[in-house]
Amino acid sequence: MANHDSVQIAPAEGKLGVLIPGIGAVTTTFIAGLEAMKRGLGKPIGSLTQLGTVRLGKRTEGRSPAIKDFVPLAGVEDLVVGGWDLFEDNAYEAAVKAGVLETSLLDQVKAPLSAIKPMTAVFDKDYVRRLHGSHIKKAASKMEYAEMLMDDIRQFKEKTGVSRMTMIWCGSTEVFHQAAAVHASLKTFEEGLRKNDPEISPSQIYAYAALKSGVPYANGAPHMTTDMPALIEMARERNLPISGKDYKSGQTFMKTLLAPGLKSRLLGLNGWFSTNILGNRDGEVLDDPDAFRSKEVTKSSVLEYILQGDIYPDLYKNYYHKVRIEYYPPRGDAKEGWDNIDIFGWLGYPMQIKVNFLCRDSILAAPLVLDLVLFMDLAQRAGMRGIQEWLSFYFKGPMHAPEVYPEHDIFIQLMKLKNTLRWMRGEDLITHLGLEYYD
Repeated sequence: MANHDSVQIAPAEGKLGVLIPGIGAVTTTFIAGLEAMKRGLGKPIGSLTQLGTVRLGKRTEGRSPAIKDFVPLAGVEDLVVGGWDLFEDNAYEAAVKAGVLETSLLDQVKAPLSAIKPMTAVFDKDYVRRLHGSHIKKAASKMEYAEMLMDDIRQFKEKTGVSRMTMIWCGSTEVFHQAAAVHASLKTFEEGLRKNDPEISPSQIYAYAALKSGVPYANGAPHMTTDMPALIEMARERNLPISGKDYKSGQTFMKTLLAPGLKSRLLGLNGWFSTNILGNRDGEVLDDPDAFRSKEVTKSSVLEYILQGDIYPDLYKNYYHKVRIEYYPPRGDAKEGWDNIDIFGWLGYPMQIKVNFLCRDSILAAPLVLDLVLFMDLAQRAGMRGIQEWLSFYFKGPMHAPEVYPEHDIFIQLMKLKNTLRWMRGEDLITHLGLEYYD
């Protein structure tokens, strides 16, 4: 594809405010990581923006710059973090309680973490039933909650002097709800805020407040937030990027690695059983069946779209797929996932694959938060509005245009992401055809 003029991207001048609902395990691991990096105490392992490269032109050209040098990203040193939580612990106290990072590391970054004190949260017990917090706002209507959040955002900007902001959800998973009449348009949604419509969740109030304040929004959880007509309409009207949903970091990450491999070799699938044990706050919340249903939908959908049973009925039409998450407090943030995969090959002969992934939930999620913050800010400065499907790489349930199916294959997602960066800078897109090498 021929070169075109590069996209006009505003420079990343000044500080970037990072607003996060939920100052728990993921957020404090993210913040502590930023501070550790600044002090030379650790490296941003797992972060595409910090360690990744992008090939440009032909393989013979030898051009593979670091992504952070290729596109004008904000610097890690320019990030200023603030947020909300229904518990009043500062970020250091919350990090100690989360138990993800060793206290020997946390003590070296205690001062900046202790300085981050959460603002009072918008909380609705009907949406997160297993938590009992007191650090919460009181208001007469959901619109009043939104206005209080917008005031928080204004005050954060004034206090910190940041030049621009982005918001990313790191809070708990809300119970499963589907789009209702109130979500059909921005007009009906705002009317619902004024009338306290029960179908409007706290996360949707945060997203509305962000977009109303000119702040991009990314959803790291599986529940419905911006993936409905009202807030998509709002994002497009206000020329703001939105993305989501549900960080793809553990077992589903492994699933989107393995499933494309099976499909590439046209090996059939009889069944895929997945279970996890998890003991952190996320595990406690997901012990509620209605909250788990939100997670189950995003975790279960990936195989359907990767394997395409309607196109390959002999291989993938009738497989059995089961997903479970069990709350097991002794394990804490050290999640363990088991997968039993029953496949078949030549002449239908059966085989098995077994995967035991002993991972650390927040260690895997923290670099995704960093990348999404930086890429969402880049998208805003590049004038990209609405759904950012090029960021599907980071999500279990990627948002997409209604007329297309979501792309879950992680290798295709990464190609799409890097081609988007090439497009931004006026470089040729990479197709991997390569016939010119053999003419």
